[in-house]
Amino acid sequence: MHTRRLFYFLITMITAMSTAAQSPNLHQLQQQFVDLRFGMFIHFNIPTFMNQDWADPDASPSLFNPTHLDCSQWARAAKSANMSYGCLTTKHHSGFCIWDTKTTDYNVMNSPLHRDVVKEYAEAFRAQGLKVCLYYSILDTHHELRPGFITHKHIDMIKAQLTELLSNYGDITALIIDGWDAPWSRISYDDIPFEEIYTLVKTLQPNCLLMDLNSAKYPPDALFYTDIKSYEQGAGQHVSTTANRLPALSCLPLNSAWFWKTDFPTTAVKDPKMLVNDDIIPYNKIYDNFILNVAPNRDGLIDDNALAALVQIGHLWKNEGPSNPLPVTDAPIISSNLAKHQPAKSSWSDDMNIMDFGNDDNFSTSWQSNTTVKAPWYQVELGKKKAFNMVVITESKANINSYRLEYRSNGVWKPLAIIPNKNRIKIHRFETVWGDAVKLLIDKFDTPPGIVEFGVYTPRSSADGNHGANAF
Repeated sequence: MHTRRLFYFLITMITAMSTAAQSPNLHQLQQQFVDLRFGMFIHFNIPTFMNQDWADPDASPSLFNPTHLDCSQWARAAKSANMSYGCLTTKHHSGFCIWDTKTTDYNVMNSPLHRDVVKEYAEAFRAQGLKVCLYYSILDTHHELRPGFITHKHIDMIKAQLTELLSNYGDITALIIDGWDAPWSRISYDDIPFEEIYTLVKTLQPNCLLMDLNSAKYPPDALFYTDIKSYEQGAGQHVSTTANRLPALSCLPLNSAWFWKTDFPTTAVKDPKMLVNDDIIPYNKIYDNFILNVAPNRDGLIDDNALAALVQIGHLWKNEGPSNPLPVTDAPIISSNLAKHQPAKSSWSDDMNIMDFGNDDNFSTSWQSNTTVKAPWYQVELGKKKAFNMVVITESKANINSYRLEYRSNGVWKPLAIIPNKNRIKIHRFETVWGDAVKLLIDKFDTPPGIVEFGVYTPRSSADGNHGANAF
């Protein structure tokens, strides 16, 4: 019996290792997402029935009553535009869930529709050969999941809802998160721990990309808290068509707003030719996937003017297959910054740009070295000895040419084993050390250096072993 158990154990281990070896790494998944090129965002939820983009969090489920809901129509419409995937708003900011969830009564099964919209959407899009993505809002005003009110029960609810979405609806290409770490949501990656959610997603579906729509506050040079860099064009966020080297997503609604409004059927939609020539084609050339929002109406159908526009897009644009090879980038930063808001010290600063601005979690401020200082330094106190294995330095501009990193352990400063680089965002991963302070010593620079943010991290594990420690 012992021999048989050992045999099955070895077979299981070999199978698991073989599966892992065959699974695409993060860079390959990012390339696959970029290669999808063009998709359909589908904002359809209780705001659809309120003529608003943000619904009343106390709105009754009885409002949600799309009497002619046909997700197959949506999928055919996407196919007519040569789209390759869809993304549905499973839960928006007011907390109404349009799937059969066991986590709350505030869901579609308690509406007159009494049907699982996520299930019907996923099946309809797959039937047309389209990939399936899901949108999920962290901000949830119905359940008081908002700043100042967040509890462990809220975190448990998020995890339970994501577990349902990633367990019951087949392969999910990407999970697009909203309402998290944005100025308007004010829910930080510490309030709802990003790394825990990221790890859960990857555990449930290793090939699912996690994308945070609110990553706009972070520089476009590295992946902070997202697998794909996002740009909401209507909010003034635009990817650079000359400098972008990250896997990206740009989004825009076909109509004047995200959710359906009563004037949509009689108001002109955006010009299909403009969308093709100004968005899809140029963005696809720079590793950017374009997603166009098409909002179903209160019957659960896409309006005729929107359908006609999608057909026209399909006549003007064809998916030419794989795009340009995506440059290799560093793995995403996913853990909390141990240096955020901690006491900082530095050599002489320039005017008011003192050391406090170098770790204030604000990428629009910076510590600036005084012009007379020949050997600038910047230091963050961690309060007590902590474990860490990553330091990220974000400069105002790339002009530090030579530098060193040290950490203090038991009162002694020791060098960190890093490979310096000249990038504006310098990401360094190394073997875990324990220390109560970290210092940057700058030896050579072109102009007086400025540090926008100095980060110290302890990721539980590398987001992807196939990304080089200093590949960015």
